[in-house]
Amino acid sequence: MIRRTRRATPHPADTPLLCKITSILLQYPDNRVLAHLTQVTAVLPAITDTVARDSLGGFTDWLAGRTPTEAAQHYVVTFDHTRRRGLYLTYYRHGDTRARGMALLALKHTYRQAGYPAPEDELPDFLPLMLEFAAAAPEPGQRLLIQCQAGLELLTEAVREAHSPYAELLDVIRACLPDLPKRHRDELRALAEAGPPIEQVGLEPFAPPDYVTGGHR
Repeated sequence: MIRRTRRATPHPADTPLLCKITSILLQYPDNRVLAHLTQVTAVLPAITDTVARDSLGGFTDWLAGRTPTEAAQHYVVTFDHTRRRGLYLTYYRHGDTRARGMALLALKHTYRQAGYPAPEDELPDFLPLMLEFAAAAPEPGQRLLIQCQAGLELLTEAVREAHSPYAELLDVIRACLPDLPKRHRDELRALAEAGPPIEQVGLEPFAPPDYVTGGHR
């Protein structure tokens, strides 16, 4: 079930820093990411929103309390074992279809227009990458997150159902975005029930050709 309730939006001045922190913490917890925990903890007092600050502080405490192996295993189980919890946001709306390819091209175009050097070895709808962009270029970055908000909502719900602490990070991001209007919430519920679309490419009709053309009697 898609939850409607949300807390108040953090102060806009917090948003770039929140995007930067979550872009780091939502990446695979290798040695590089774990080495950033001290820096992340050091900048948390600069966040004026107490709920966001407490959520991030709680998550960093949890991650710091795991061994590298435990942290890696939890991340893989949370995000890599099912597409319902994948970090590639355009998949939720478009699935593996041509429409998703167009959406990915549009994201790349926005990155290039803003002069952002997006890596070539990562898809442009990877949430940590989108958050890094939103921290560097807040206005276009916010627009992209809003465009992919349906995917973020579905991802958050699935991660929450898995009882993962990563849901706290996703809630911090959600709170930075405007609330969804009712018609979009209804659309989201339908998308959650149906799942991503599947493109039937190169398949013949199930009925014989003469039936399709009207020759069947």
